[in-house]
Amino acid sequence: MHGFKSFAKKEILKLSEGVTTVVGPNGCGKTNIVDAIRWVLGEQKSRVLRGGKMEDVIFNGAENMKPLSVCDVTLTVHNNKGRLPIEYNDIEIGRRVYRNGESEYTLNKTPCRLKDINDLFIDTGMGSDAYSVIELKMIEQILSENGDDRRRMFEEASGINKYRKQRKSTLRKFDATRFDLERISDVISEVEQKVHGLELQLKRFKRHEKLTEQLNQKDIQLAYLKIDRYRGDILPLKQEIEEFKHLKSSKSDESSAHEKKLEKHRIIYKEQEQELNDLNSLYFFNLFKIIEVSRY
Repeated sequence: MHGFKSFAKKEILKLSEGVTTVVGPNGCGKTNIVDAIRWVLGEQKSRVLRGGKMEDVIFNGAENMKPLSVCDVTLTVHNNKGRLPIEYNDIEIGRRVYRNGESEYTLNKTPCRLKDINDLFIDTGMGSDAYSVIELKMIEQILSENGDDRRRMFEEASGINKYRKQRKSTLRKFDATRFDLERISDVISEVEQKVHGLELQLKRFKRHEKLTEQLNQKDIQLAYLKIDRYRGDILPLKQEIEEFKHLKSSKSDESSAHEKKLEKHRIIYKEQEQELNDLNSLYFFNLFKIIEVSRY
């Protein structure tokens, strides 16, 4: 024990075969040893450990000693007779708790769950609430008229708690399975509704696809009709265009012939105009000479 309640320093207690008796005055911490055994075996009720919350089991300080932030208890059990369902001869169970509320369980220094420890000691008389740890108040419970307390202790001693827990676990599994089946039924019903809705959508999609295909065929037929009509309208226009082209060609030929004649006449005109200019020049030159001669 280290840091558990009044055990500020690390303490080791050896419990040999037979009866071990712890003797001491009131308030020396005898009950803390029982609490440590009960706690390391998985006790979850802080009131059973005489505290308000689980962090109260950590050493809270004393004169000239500071409070600790963690407490640790380790219980080593000899399994030479093989009463515990595990292969090891020495089994070390450990529990540690911190002031922030975090806790750890170990089995042979390997992290484990509280359930692993409970399953290990079930029907062995060594659980956190088993009859191997009997306090004064438990003796009063045994001697009282309450049959449930006595029956629970006898069931632990007879070894049927394991089967009770298995029965409870099996019933919980049955309830969980029944809930899952009900949930599956709800899911199936929901899926069937979705499938029905999808079937309607599929029918609408197929109808839309069919109508779309029909519309495309009608559009193609309409396009063919329009093309045929346009061809009929274009044919006479093509004929007129050919006629106009032929007329334009003939007119162009006539115009070309006239232009050639016109060009010839222009050439002749220019030649005659040049001759006329030459004659005029010669006439004025001769006239000028005559005037000059008559003057002398």
